[in-house]
Amino acid sequence: MNNKKTLLVEKIKNGTVIDHITAEKGIEVFRALKGVEERTAIIAINVPSTNLGKKDILKIDDKYLAPKEYEEVALLSPDATIATIKDFGVKKKEKVTLPDTIKGHVKCKNPLCISNMEPNTASEFDVISKKPAILKCIYCEQEIQVR
Repeated sequence: MNNKKTLLVEKIKNGTVIDHITAEKGIEVFRALKGVEERTAIIAINVPSTNLGKKDILKIDDKYLAPKEYEEVALLSPDATIATIKDFGVKKKEKVTLPDTIKGHVKCKNPLCISNMEPNTASEFDVISKKPAILKCIYCEQEIQVR
């Protein structure tokens, strides 16, 4: 008898699979993505992983991620990979990366920052570290670590 544990999750015909999500971040990644509430989605939490110890996996049927959504995933889980699935096959697989600047995804923690005071001023951060994600506000220079 084979004692190897396997994860039995149905394949999706078309859509996106986000793998190597930091353990217990799968639900946050799901909530950060636009339009997924109406899609069939599978979230596997605390799946055994050789490299990470534990990981989460998210499969979303008939949903392809926009470039800004890749940034959302990278902020929440810098080791994640995103696979584009078409006709049950992997058409593209990419590791997420944070860009050098982030605009509009994160709110500055400084209540006096212009991005919080002026209604038409979006937050904007320079990425000063990618693992862990540490951002520096371009307006007030407040640093925040994304967890």
